[in-house]
Amino acid sequence: MTTKPGKNYITPAGLQRLKDEHKFLLSRERPAMTQVVAWAASNGDRSENADYQYGKRRLREIDRRIRFLTKRIDAAEVVDPEAPRDGRAATHVFFGATVRYANAAGAERVVSVVGVDEVDLDRNHISWMSPLARALMKSGPGDCVVLHAPGTTEQLQILEVRYERIPVEPFREPPGAESAPKTRHRSGG
Repeated sequence: MTTKPGKNYITPAGLQRLKDEHKFLLSRERPAMTQVVAWAASNGDRSENADYQYGKRRLREIDRRIRFLTKRIDAAEVVDPEAPRDGRAATHVFFGATVRYANAAGAERVVSVVGVDEVDLDRNHISWMSPLARALMKSGPGDCVVLHAPGTTEQLQILEVRYERIPVEPFREPPGAESAPKTRHRSGG
């Protein structure tokens, strides 16, 4: 196959977060859960053993997530918003842009266009596939675009387009993770 069916555009920080979660699941969470399942299996009748049943179900969830992350990482097309750009690519909205726009009422908003794995509405990080990002794409300062979103149509004016580092929340070990009681690694920086 020469073309990938779905490119997974992602920023370098977003890809690192996926890799960190993948590594955590493979090197810490899965081995810890495997130990729990082995211990539970040694306790006898597996059909009525809740620890064993839960452990096997959790192991399947972990394996599913690992497969998902592997596919997302393999399909990743890294686009660095901080990379130098020329011409229209430097002044118009493409993946990685941070855009300031105003609606018809004059209310301003700033959004950053990121990959689907990096969406964070609390930080105004929107997917490049979202209706808003699609409306903004290829427009530049001074342009007016029409947003067609479910239940609404809105006129937006592009005020500013810039390319800068987009801070992505790093992967954090979830509370209650099976590997949580294990000895913690010291962070080296």
